[in-house]
Amino acid sequence: MGRYILAHDLGTSGDKASLYTENGELTASATYNYGTMYPKAGWAEQDPEDWWEAVCASTKIVLEKAGLAGEDVACVSFSGQMMGALPLDASGKPLRHSIIWADARAAEETDHMRKAVGEDALYQITGTSIAPNYSLEKILWIKNHQRDIYDAAAAFVNAKDFIVYRLTGRFATDYSDASGTNMLDIQKKEWSKEILSAAGVDPGKLPPLRPSTAVIGNVLAGVAEQAGLSEKTAVVIGGGDGPCATVGAGAVADGDAYVYYGSSSWIAIAGRKPLYDPDQRTFNLCHLDPDLYMAPGTMQSAGGSYEWLRDTVCLAEKQAAGIIGESAYGLMSAEAASSEPGSKGLLFLPYLLGERCPYWNPHARGAFVGLSRAHTRADIIRAVLEGVVYNLCVILDLFRGQGVTIRELTAIGGGIQSDLLSQMMADIYEVDIKRPVVLEAATSFGAAVAGGVGTGIFGGFHEVKDMIQIRDTVTPDPQRSAAYKKLYPVFQDAYRSLVGVYESLAQLNE
Repeated sequence: MGRYILAHDLGTSGDKASLYTENGELTASATYNYGTMYPKAGWAEQDPEDWWEAVCASTKIVLEKAGLAGEDVACVSFSGQMMGALPLDASGKPLRHSIIWADARAAEETDHMRKAVGEDALYQITGTSIAPNYSLEKILWIKNHQRDIYDAAAAFVNAKDFIVYRLTGRFATDYSDASGTNMLDIQKKEWSKEILSAAGVDPGKLPPLRPSTAVIGNVLAGVAEQAGLSEKTAVVIGGGDGPCATVGAGAVADGDAYVYYGSSSWIAIAGRKPLYDPDQRTFNLCHLDPDLYMAPGTMQSAGGSYEWLRDTVCLAEKQAAGIIGESAYGLMSAEAASSEPGSKGLLFLPYLLGERCPYWNPHARGAFVGLSRAHTRADIIRAVLEGVVYNLCVILDLFRGQGVTIRELTAIGGGIQSDLLSQMMADIYEVDIKRPVVLEAATSFGAAVAGGVGTGIFGGFHEVKDMIQIRDTVTPDPQRSAAYKKLYPVFQDAYRSLVGVYESLAQLNE
């Protein structure tokens, strides 16, 4: 039997299968995409059979790439999109499509929980605020609107848990994924009796809780061939995508911090205890390591703002990139580098999709503030990048305000390849930015580590520190930092000044 670890990252747009050696080295990866359905405004659903098809297909593709067979895989582990609600019957059959994290239909159910438990009480128990995006509110929606499905459900699960059931025939979830449901008592590591009672949700409809490293079973004989694996392959439950990225970024000790830059972005801190914000602007999740927690602060549109800029303002760069075979983002960054720090006083508020942390304002919108005839395309591009980094700095300062000392941040995500963006982070945050050699595989790597620890291939999560290779460290430039310090408070004032405008626009668009 081989010693390779197969990690599946079940994201929103597809599943990425990655194959790692027993030394934590990435051997090969393959992605298989699937779609999302939007039956009504604010609704988002996926077919779990698409997840299964993607897992089976990507497994076979990645093994073929690596020249390996299913017998060479010692274990398979998972990272998965969180905050969903998929009802399964007693035989594991889906009773409807999964309501995924992006779905916000459960507004009435959210109001009910706010009255039944109270925001402060629920935040203290679960570490998360009451919101329609969490699993509890989605389950309540199913109970209220599709009662026959709720009654027939044996378990409500997330994406990775469905695949684990298909492979092993056993219901289970892990603490990290459960901590994104609004139902887990994160300190007791058990489903909250108080919350479930107030919600009227049957605790028997929730899967058993296990550590992220738990071996749920081996691949069933009846599905091994379809899944491209061996009956001897151990199936490890893994964790939610955010906690997996935390391990993949090397944040495996008390006080470790990192920044993830993607379509959405976050800064997160690992700690031995939950980090409760008095104003509930940040939240808490269980770490893959059962002795740790993670406190993230997430913004909605980071790389998404840069993507919007590419597809609207920077069409010339996009067209040129297609002709010369380079990245449009690379051309945009080169142009932005010709502008000075501070973009000649131009600010961009990156709230194209509303905002989560720190404002939790769905009505917030993007804006350029200070635009004049003197500004160039280079200034505009740079201002967008700076606006994203400013907003992440607001999140970073929330943690600092709670007594967390942060001297360096590991940066992950594809956008971190940009030297300009990485330098902005160092200058605005005034900390060192460490860039790993592999920037885009942190989530799958975290899942692989859970699998390796669970099957004894790795001795513990602490070994991650030795497996992550740092490509370089970007240090702050005092002169640029001084320039940004003058604009940073103005950026914060700009948002506050526009809150009333956002509300007025929201009312006009109702």
